[in-house]
Amino acid sequence: MPITWSAFDKVILQVGTITRAELFKEARKPAYIVYVNLGPLGIKKSSAQLTDLYKPDELVGKQVICVTNFEPKQIGPIMSEVLITGFANEQGKIVLAVPDGAVPNGSRLC
Repeated sequence: MPITWSAFDKVILQVGTITRAELFKEARKPAYIVYVNLGPLGIKKSSAQLTDLYKPDELVGKQVICVTNFEPKQIGPIMSEVLITGFANEQGKIVLAVPDGAVPNGSRLC
């Protein structure tokens, strides 16, 4: 179903660098609590189901693309503030959507 440019423009996609990732022990499905430095927005927290392909220490320093204007969502004991984007591979495991080169944290998709 096609959408208008103005509808797409409402979704804010920004790049940030993961500063910390830890096992989210209380999650129903295996997940990490991931902290992302989004530049002017500061460090935001996200619950991310990335445990199949990534270890917490492998995530630190990686730039990721996040939806930054969703309403915060309570997930168990944490408030998830951004959505880290990715794609399911053939096995259904999440592969991160990342920029092809380094860009400043907080940069918006254009």
